[in-house]
Amino acid sequence: MNDINRVAAWGLLTEFTQSESLRKHALAVEACMRACSRKHGDGSADAEDLWGIVGLIHDFDYERWPSLEDHPYRGNEILEERGYPEQIRRAIMSHAEYTGVTRDNPMEKCLFACDELAGFITAVALIKPSKSLAEVDVKSVRKRMKDKAFARKVNRDDIIQGAAALGVDLDEHIAFCIEAMKPIAKELGLDGSAGQK
Repeated sequence: MNDINRVAAWGLLTEFTQSESLRKHALAVEACMRACSRKHGDGSADAEDLWGIVGLIHDFDYERWPSLEDHPYRGNEILEERGYPEQIRRAIMSHAEYTGVTRDNPMEKCLFACDELAGFITAVALIKPSKSLAEVDVKSVRKRMKDKAFARKVNRDDIIQGAAALGVDLDEHIAFCIEAMKPIAKELGLDGSAGQK
C-alpha cells in the first residue's frame, strides 16, 4: 500500500475533521473493522491495517461536505489525488447506500455493518450513568433501537441489513462490535472517567 499507513490516514482525518465526536466515531469504526478483519478477512496484519484504515477515514470528508451530493464523492476525489488505492476508495464509496456502489467483498460489507452500529453503541454508552462501554450490552442496544426518538439520526435498517449481509446474527454482531470498541474505550471517552465528574 505504498505510503498509505495509519499515521497518514490519521493525518488525513484530522486535516479534514475538527469535530471530536466525528474523530471518535472514526476510531470506533476503525476498532470494529480491525476486529472484523480478524473474523471475516484473511487474518493477516496487512489486512488488519487495510481494514482499519478504511474504517478510520470512511467519513473524513463528512464534516466539510455533509450533503448527499458531496459525501463520500468529495472524499473519493481527494483520496484519488493522494494516491489511495482503488480498494480503499471503493469500500468507502460503498458504505453510502445512495452511491450505487455495491458491497462485493467482506471488507465492504463489514464497513457498512459497523458504521451506524458503532455510532449507536456510542450513543447508548453516553446515556449510561458512568458513560462507560462496560455498561453497554446487547439487550440495552436492542432496547434503544426500538426507541425511535433515541439517536434518531442512526439508521436502524442499515444496522439490521449490515449484519444480514455479513451473514451474522444481529445480537452476535452487536456484541462483537461492543467488544471491539472496549480496548479503546479511553480514547472514545467511554471508559467511565467522563461519568465521574
